[in-house]
Amino acid sequence: MARAPACRGGAVGRWAGVRSRPSLFVLCLLLVVGVLSCGAGGAGPPPPATGALPAFGAYLGYGGDGARRTGGFGAWTGVAGPRVGRAYLPGDAWHGIEGASGDLEPWARWRAARADRLFVLNVPLLERTEDHLTDATVRTELRAGARGAYDGHFRALARRLVDLGLGDTELVLGWEMNGVTYTHRCAPDPAAWRTYWRRIVDTMRSVPGQRFRFEFTPTRGRDAIPWPRCYPGDPHVDVIGMDAYDAPRGLSFAEQLREPYGLWDHVRFARAHGKPVAYPEWGLFENGDDPAYVRGMLLWTAAQRPLYQTITDYCPHGVWRCRDNPRSSAAYRELLRTTTAP
Repeated sequence: MARAPACRGGAVGRWAGVRSRPSLFVLCLLLVVGVLSCGAGGAGPPPPATGALPAFGAYLGYGGDGARRTGGFGAWTGVAGPRVGRAYLPGDAWHGIEGASGDLEPWARWRAARADRLFVLNVPLLERTEDHLTDATVRTELRAGARGAYDGHFRALARRLVDLGLGDTELVLGWEMNGVTYTHRCAPDPAAWRTYWRRIVDTMRSVPGQRFRFEFTPTRGRDAIPWPRCYPGDPHVDVIGMDAYDAPRGLSFAEQLREPYGLWDHVRFARAHGKPVAYPEWGLFENGDDPAYVRGMLLWTAAQRPLYQTITDYCPHGVWRCRDNPRSSAAYRELLRTTTAP
């Protein structure tokens, strides 16, 4: 993957060592001015959007464990909330993808307790989702899905969500499709992948009582295929997300902004298509305890006003349950309080 030149000066770099609490306006201004001062070629970043500050949350574990931990995470942050709950359906068999594993019921109780909460659910597109199947097998499965072979599983999931009172769930379908990790990857047959996505959305929208939002979420950067090639089209996408971890080793946050198919390109693409953005997965990774990255992500999300942002909170990514990242943990709490204050 091509990498942009390092950009370590400017306001973003200076803010990495600052511990005071400027206003939100100043935080956003620091980010935009810092990025513009990097001096690399190409257009500047998209301007900050307007509107409410982003809702926040964290991925805190499967099923009931994640739902139970949200209160503790909120108390630790010292900020009212979190308003966002994050979960994944198990993808080993269709039974789990239909939501029949018992993972959804604790989240239904969590969602019902407060009207302003948002439940975000990652939905695998195919069973055996982490079995590292061959491209030929993935291609066959995607084409079967595109022909309607798996419609019944997604109809069953939609009905279960509506019956549980989760008819307004944010559904992250086939996340990180531009990579190689999941069976629901796009590269083996992009045309079939796009058709399959559209078929799933049409199927789930046909269920009475649903008010789902469907989120298209690649991983940051190019990976196995440029993620715009997987985009299924505006009528079938409500939100454009991005999973963005602190990797690879040695890549600064400024470079993560500027790399091909990175954070800038994500926001530009979403605005060109008239869609809000979201950050369902982000966190520390190959650069260890990296408070500059945490500050960069929180400043970026404050400026871009996503629908929500949720950090992945377990080692090595997290800031609450992972004790390996004390400096990043302190930075997260400090800046979260600034950027989410009413």
